[in-house]
Amino acid sequence: MQNKGLIKLFAFLFGLVSIYQLSYTFIASKIERDAEVYAANQISEAEENYVSKREELEVRYLDSIGSNPILGYTSYDEAKKKELNKGLDLKGGINVTLQISVKDILKGLANNSKSPVFNKALADADAASKSSDDTYVDLFFDAFDNIKGDSKLASPEVFANKGLSDEINFQMTDDEVKPIIRRKIDESIVSAFEVLRERIDGFGVTQPNIQREGNSGRILVELPGARDIARAQELLSSTAQLEFWETYEQNNPSFGNFIVAANERLKSIIDTDEVEEPVKEESELDSLLSDATDSLDLASQVNPLYDLLLPANPGTNAMFRAAIQDTAKIGQYLRMPEIQRLLPADIQFTKFLWERPSTDNVEVLNLYALKSNRSNTPRISGDVVSDARDTYDQFSKPAVSMSMNSRGAKEWQKLTSDANINNTGIAVVLDNKVYTAPGCSVVGGISGGGTEITGTFTVDETKDIANVLRAGKLPAKAEIIQSNVVGPSLGQEAIDSGFMSFLIAMAVVLVWMVFYYGKAGIFADVALLLNILLIFGVLTSLSAVLTLPGIAGIVLTIGMSVDANVLIFERIKEELARGKGKSQAVSDGFGNALSSILDANITTGLTALILFLFGTGPIKGFATTLLIGILTSLFTAIFITRLLVDWYLSGKGRSLDFSTALTKNLFKNININFLSKRKIAYVISFILVATSFISLFFGPGLQQGVDFVGGRSYQVRFEKEVSPSEIASELNTVFGSGTNVKTYGEANQIKITTPYKVDVEGVEVDNEIQDKLFTSLQKYLPDGTSMEDFIVGSDDKAIGVMQSIKVGPTIADDIKKNAFLAIIGSLAVVFLYILLRFRKWQFSLGAVTAVFHDVMIVLGIFSLTGKIMPFNMEIDQAFIAAILTVIGYSLNDTVVVFDRIREIVNERGWKGGDNINTAVNSTLGRTLNTSLTTLVVLLTIFVFGGESLRGFMFAMIVGVVVGTYSSVFIATPVMFDTMKKKLLSGKES
Repeated sequence: MQNKGLIKLFAFLFGLVSIYQLSYTFIASKIERDAEVYAANQISEAEENYVSKREELEVRYLDSIGSNPILGYTSYDEAKKKELNKGLDLKGGINVTLQISVKDILKGLANNSKSPVFNKALADADAASKSSDDTYVDLFFDAFDNIKGDSKLASPEVFANKGLSDEINFQMTDDEVKPIIRRKIDESIVSAFEVLRERIDGFGVTQPNIQREGNSGRILVELPGARDIARAQELLSSTAQLEFWETYEQNNPSFGNFIVAANERLKSIIDTDEVEEPVKEESELDSLLSDATDSLDLASQVNPLYDLLLPANPGTNAMFRAAIQDTAKIGQYLRMPEIQRLLPADIQFTKFLWERPSTDNVEVLNLYALKSNRSNTPRISGDVVSDARDTYDQFSKPAVSMSMNSRGAKEWQKLTSDANINNTGIAVVLDNKVYTAPGCSVVGGISGGGTEITGTFTVDETKDIANVLRAGKLPAKAEIIQSNVVGPSLGQEAIDSGFMSFLIAMAVVLVWMVFYYGKAGIFADVALLLNILLIFGVLTSLSAVLTLPGIAGIVLTIGMSVDANVLIFERIKEELARGKGKSQAVSDGFGNALSSILDANITTGLTALILFLFGTGPIKGFATTLLIGILTSLFTAIFITRLLVDWYLSGKGRSLDFSTALTKNLFKNININFLSKRKIAYVISFILVATSFISLFFGPGLQQGVDFVGGRSYQVRFEKEVSPSEIASELNTVFGSGTNVKTYGEANQIKITTPYKVDVEGVEVDNEIQDKLFTSLQKYLPDGTSMEDFIVGSDDKAIGVMQSIKVGPTIADDIKKNAFLAIIGSLAVVFLYILLRFRKWQFSLGAVTAVFHDVMIVLGIFSLTGKIMPFNMEIDQAFIAAILTVIGYSLNDTVVVFDRIREIVNERGWKGGDNINTAVNSTLGRTLNTSLTTLVVLLTIFVFGGESLRGFMFAMIVGVVVGTYSSVFIATPVMFDTMKKKLLSGKES
């Protein structure tokens, strides 16, 4: 081998750099463990909100020592930036996909146009978007073109308005306006992206990731390590629409008249016979309504609205109050058009808003009546805020201080002056919730534009409010259409189980190589250990994210690395059997094996590349480690193993047999006529594929997970064993039919999947479902378990929701489409590659037929056994990753066999197919050795790798077994049969 010195230097430097890169991970991890211990010692679990308090203390501790030098070459702050990134499934946290509402952007660009054509086009685009892959703006333009008549986009009532007057005029055609609108929408999405990035930077998690997904208006956000999940979701989806409104005075008699009229109207609209009369004391509202209700005995009747409302406490500047469970119903009533029309002329533009709940335990909320106008615009909006900071008020309570620009300062003085004169309040509204509504005692109003928002805030809340106000409001609504929440304790379990499987698999492989190849196996083991070091070093250097499927990818790489060494050692043994000397046999063995190694790894690499392009989240992590592993495996197997073998043989009197006494004669002198058995194999395979087809399309079919059908999934752990059927019965009563409950791993853990309100977006719906889930499962939880313990919990959490997943129907369709494209794409790419390498389409057909055969059987087994297996068999993104890996592995096997066929045929000719059997027999040792090694690795992950990987590994185990069979009994016979006429006629020599 030439350039040995250069390869040694490169290997040494590569290994040294990898160790250096990984040192940052060990340093950062140690410091963070110290911070966790410190916080746990300072704050007891008995304290309220101890999770967020500990987190805050940990951050302060790490900030205080962040710049201190460590080992003379780094600090914690620097190490944290350079450590190995861990994904959500290993670290806990939240991953969300946000959909920026293009509809809201279009409305904003059209200045909330009342044009019937414009609004009809939006409605038509909404309907079309449910079944189309086109972008929303294209659907809007198509809808507008279909119904526009004489209207056009450049009309004053659509886009030729004051806000766009610099770019759009009345003379422009629709084709001239469309690119401008597209650019404006893209600018708005970029603005939303920047706003979200500013908010995330202020949230305080390390290594956050935010990226746009093409031109779809979707933004992917990952917050690994985030523990306060509710706070993170609120921060991401909040539009931060800060508004200042003047309230109506509390003693305004018009509202009393309105409530009476609304109550009477509601009696005729809704069925009051079904309304249970609430048990309560004589209503305080009677005195407020006395002038208007002398002729009505309201207290003795069932009243839809009157029974739910109480007058607000004096001095709050609110108009009414109500029990928190009634707020949704009251809001629904007040929003009815027929009720809105009953508002007296002096208050006809009233905007009703509820106050923000001060704590989770609040039972009654105030309802504010705000002075609005025909266009429903506030007196002052948040765009006048120039700065915002979290601070403390005069009573040392958390507050938010703001300063405004010059325009805002003038408007603020006018608003506060009016409130002082009218004896009204100033409602501070953020995202349609009233945070506070103080009055103003300063005659002439408050000048300067400085103000302070006070209320019953926590420190975290004031930080978040200041953060979103400073970053600015989103240009449109941001809806969470997909989310994956992993608790920190589940992340730690994943790390433990993942590395346990990794260590056991590696130990088994290391021992097997020495057992089978003797001293040569030791050299392969050294190369394998270096390979693992290089993989982690490259992952760290590239700032790639390590996920649980990523660990599985590394473990699979171990098997592939072994495969390359097996190919080399088997070829060396063949050369030795021909009587060649050790040095020449080693040289020829490495040279002859190179073609098979490259072909096998390239085909696997192509499927991994497609998986990387189409996959998301953890699946992309799997593809990343697999791609890196393929490259490092090639380097270590081809160069490092060669260096070690050459070094050993260069010594005097040293012998290297590449086998042991037990394995020396294994697979020698085998002469099986595989082609003569192909018809039996065809019949067996036909039965298996046909059974799979019938099961898939006419039988039980596949259990599609939330990734493909949409919905919400919760992994819930209990203290004791529970009955899934009993819980399913109760939850189907709460959530309606379609809710599925099954044991997930141990008998005290279940997985709940429900399509309940899958079409409805928003944090409020998520909270509603969590509330119902907690209420339904409370009797199975230990006494004293709170909602916070159930949903959030601590790092050592033993019960409650360990992980939750939400996938909206739109993104589920996209995932399904991408999965289909990934599989078809991988087959097409591999067909073309094999065609280029082997120059005959019959080889490509044989390989693709074998892959199709393998995929159908794996799918069929999942269909037939999905409901009886004791582990999760749902079809999700991880399963697609498994299918693509099976494709890669099957091709790996097939290409090695085809490569040997090509080599032997080029030397000896086809001989009517006899040499095909010779070629297959010569690869049998390698095929079985590699397959058994890979199976041992996969079985290790299956047993020790954790529940979330079992379905993934089962698919790969089945795939390896079927793939090994098909490479010999399907791919090769199909290739032979399609070439048989030429072979038997002698046209192929």
